[in-house]
Amino acid sequence: MQDEHHRWPCEQCGADLRYSPGDTALKCDYCGHVQAIPDALAPRIRALHELDLNHALRADLAPSEIEEVRITPCPSCGAQVEFHGATHASECPFCATPVAIGTGTQRLIKPQAVLPFVIDERQGRAAMVKWLGRLWFAPGGLVEYARKGRALSGLYVPYWTFDAVTRSRYAGARGEYYYETHTVTVQVNGRNERRQQQVRKTRWHRAAGWVSRRFDDILVLASNSLPRRYTDALAPWDLSALRPYSPDYLAGFTSEGYTVSLSDGQRIARSIMAAQIAADVRRDIGGDEQRIEHIDTDHSAETFKHILLPIWMAAYKYNGRTFRFVVNGQTGRVQGERPYSAWKIALAVILGAVLIGGLAYLSQTTR
Repeated sequence: MQDEHHRWPCEQCGADLRYSPGDTALKCDYCGHVQAIPDALAPRIRALHELDLNHALRADLAPSEIEEVRITPCPSCGAQVEFHGATHASECPFCATPVAIGTGTQRLIKPQAVLPFVIDERQGRAAMVKWLGRLWFAPGGLVEYARKGRALSGLYVPYWTFDAVTRSRYAGARGEYYYETHTVTVQVNGRNERRQQQVRKTRWHRAAGWVSRRFDDILVLASNSLPRRYTDALAPWDLSALRPYSPDYLAGFTSEGYTVSLSDGQRIARSIMAAQIAADVRRDIGGDEQRIEHIDTDHSAETFKHILLPIWMAAYKYNGRTFRFVVNGQTGRVQGERPYSAWKIALAVILGAVLIGGLAYLSQTTR
């Protein structure tokens, strides 16, 4: 299979174009020329087809669903980054380690859809600085460095989405509360008194049955380069805005190749489904409490998509440490590593001690 190496030359001056966040066009930073992305406004349903999961797990996908991509591995964190068009990064967007553009290729499942950037780098930086500024004990120097530092990296992060129809058979028990009146002895003003008290009990009944559910677009991060707690905190994503995949949306940005395999993604998705199925079972059992002994689930009509979601990312080295921050490129929601300023914490402790001492002194003098 031929390696696809995409370039986006400007029709007027020949310079490389970049995708303009929030738009449906490519723009030239040199002459200002704008070129529309073909089919950018086509109906969403046109190419967002699901792929059969079982076929993919057997490596039985059609050749048109596979592509060769140029991958640049980071020597420090191992991220698999693909550079597009005129973008040539000198640092890894995940850990700020210097990297050299590689020439190696990998065969990967081609993305079926992409969620284009909505907010630009300036808006992403403003959201990050605002978020940092609200953090107690954040180093002021880091906030200022983030405000004036190098530009955020626009990155398309790989995700899997999974669909399935499930039918689950369960067995368990339903607990129903009832109350008994007990006579107890309590002490009141040093004397024993006998009182009646309502004591809650639970009566259990066997329960068994079936629950069914259709799952749509269970989202699983297909990368190990970022902590999952960061990317999970960027949710929700409006997947109704997904567009049929076109490399034009990647012009001027980087994208990461997936490092979580499809089979591992399926395992994570099934655990997410299992939590929802257990909640369905508890509702079906009813009562005041529920016990679940076992759930046996059949999965059918399993399909998946490989999609790319937009993230603005910053990796700053400050006082010998690397701090990473991520911004949802669609909504501006921010998450990242919590920085602390030692001197701010020390000052807060001192001020707290002074305040407590002052209150204690006032208390003594007013007696």
